[in-house]
Amino acid sequence: MPNSTRIAIVGTSGSGKTTLAEQISMHLGIQHVELDAYRHGPNWTESPDARFRCDIKEALSTSDWIVDGNYSVVRDIVWSKATRLIWLDYSITLVLWRLLKRTVKRCLFREKLWNGNRENILQHLFTKDSLFLWALKTHWSMKTEIQEALKQPQYSHMQVTRIKKSQSAKYWKTLL
Repeated sequence: MPNSTRIAIVGTSGSGKTTLAEQISMHLGIQHVELDAYRHGPNWTESPDARFRCDIKEALSTSDWIVDGNYSVVRDIVWSKATRLIWLDYSITLVLWRLLKRTVKRCLFREKLWNGNRENILQHLFTKDSLFLWALKTHWSMKTEIQEALKQPQYSHMQVTRIKKSQSAKYWKTLL
């Protein structure tokens, strides 16, 4: 499958992975696989690792796709098949701002997410399960983790684009 398009998009929660993946998916007419939709079952129950891995293998069995998400438990499956990796590596202030806008919008409009789940603004602002705390806790370690993973020989086949300025992502068609 030398002409297949298989793209993985990674970045901190709230960086815009899904938005970019949706735009590219629509433009290229390829399947969009949102890892969160496979990981989070009804009532936010987390899919067991073995089931998650199996579901992702099946979802990526087609020749063309775009995936967004950062789950290390399926990284070997996604990255080994991907031809390109787009890394949204934005500042923590931009990520938190985007996360706030997204969360408020989802909560105000009671937007249904994967498997009927909905976000709760109080949970995201005032509990240990806060997406904001998660972003703060993982932002810098994820940078290191991605950099180290990209050094592994099994991922050397991917063309990597690291985007550090959100303005650059607006011109995503030039990335393809």
